[in-house]
Amino acid sequence: MTVSTLLADLQLLTPELLLSVGAMALLLIGVYTKGEAKAAQRIMTLATALLILAAGVSVWMAQSPGGTAFHGAFVLDSFSMYAKTAVYLAGAVALVLAGHYLRAEQLARFEYPVLVTLAVTGMSVMVSANDLITLYLGLELQSLALYVLAAFNRDSLRASEAGLKYFVLGALSSGLLLYGSSLVYGFSGSTAFDAIAIAAAEGGQNMGLLFGLVFVIAGLAFKVSAAPFHMWTPDVYEGAPTPVAAFFATAPKLAAMVLLARVLMEPFGPMTEQWQQVTMVMAVLSMAFGSFGALMQSNIKRLMGYSSIGNMGYVLVGLSAGTALGLWSVLFYMTLYVIGVAGAFAVILSMRRSEGMVERIDDLAGLSQTRPALAWSMTALMFSIGGMPFMIGFFGKLFVFYAAVQAGLIWLVILAVLFSTVSIAYYLRVIKVIWFDEPNGDFLPAPAGPAIVSRLAALVAVSMPVVGVIIALVVNAGAGIGG
Repeated sequence: MTVSTLLADLQLLTPELLLSVGAMALLLIGVYTKGEAKAAQRIMTLATALLILAAGVSVWMAQSPGGTAFHGAFVLDSFSMYAKTAVYLAGAVALVLAGHYLRAEQLARFEYPVLVTLAVTGMSVMVSANDLITLYLGLELQSLALYVLAAFNRDSLRASEAGLKYFVLGALSSGLLLYGSSLVYGFSGSTAFDAIAIAAAEGGQNMGLLFGLVFVIAGLAFKVSAAPFHMWTPDVYEGAPTPVAAFFATAPKLAAMVLLARVLMEPFGPMTEQWQQVTMVMAVLSMAFGSFGALMQSNIKRLMGYSSIGNMGYVLVGLSAGTALGLWSVLFYMTLYVIGVAGAFAVILSMRRSEGMVERIDDLAGLSQTRPALAWSMTALMFSIGGMPFMIGFFGKLFVFYAAVQAGLIWLVILAVLFSTVSIAYYLRVIKVIWFDEPNGDFLPAPAGPAIVSRLAALVAVSMPVVGVIIALVVNAGAGIGG
């Protein structure tokens, strides 16, 4: 490798290098300043958010989208550029949401923004992976940071349990992924996606390659909370600090789903008929466990955990189509889902009672009378995540279902619509508590920090119907042109 080649490769890795160097610099600053002053913590959080946004800007400054680095192990194409931008934005928003909560709960330590930055770096590598080794490096960099974040509240037994459970099950998923990767390497002779695709096309019904594919899917399914690898999600969401749960529900989900889509569509594209059966089973199980599991929840974070499982099922419906349209619908759905979930957690983080942060659904009783702006925001967000018409979540489901119908998976779409109808029940339950139950206590006045978060939630909520109408007009115009 010549110097010019190395420099060209490093240029494609500008966002990752910026995040890595920035994380190390923040770590050193935190260590030498001890990160104790509140002003210093706020500055570090703001600096980290700006660092992540700067990485997002650097993605679009690349001179050659579609280029590869390090002998094809790393790819920068339009797919990864879009995913990176969405991940960076979600990471920056998660940092903004966390600020006041961490200070109020005496958890504001300089390690938090550093860990978020390292996790985002791992996600950035994941979505650009073009080799099984690169895939694993990015996945583990993300996972190791997330394990620590789950147990960030060291004085909480629930948080420690959540971190331990996430770590143990995460290690299991990594083992499945590595075993599957070793089988794929053994039967294809390479870890590069392009070479694996050639082997898959030539191998036909190669059972060894097929077994490797199944294990790889199982390892990645854990990261997206797809059933039957979903068991960690509700417990970790409940036990982890609320802003950590908000982070888990947004950027990592998006990055992992993009990675799963890339793995299935590129190296294993010639084996679509084989992996399609696996993704369809996972889609049905995820929708079933997510819909019925959420009906029995009393904790709002556990409910969001089960909601996440169900929504990943809908995404898998689009992925099961195995077409370019299905891939586009996956990206579209995940983007809209991340927006809605970020807004919902912003509402949750905006409310605090004298005994602590709001976590039970019953704590939202009478919110329409005590905090009407937040009540309207949460209502719009629940309608959107649930896929109600004219909200942006509805259009996400519409395009996912359309892609599946175009691929002939009508039975799967029918099941998805039925499960979606069931899921509306628990979203309506939250709305009923907000609007029709009597208040059981007053919320504490919102200082400057939560006020900013609540305004962010209101902004996201207002965009739900507005963006939905815009999308409807665009789709209608596109249909007219196509006709």
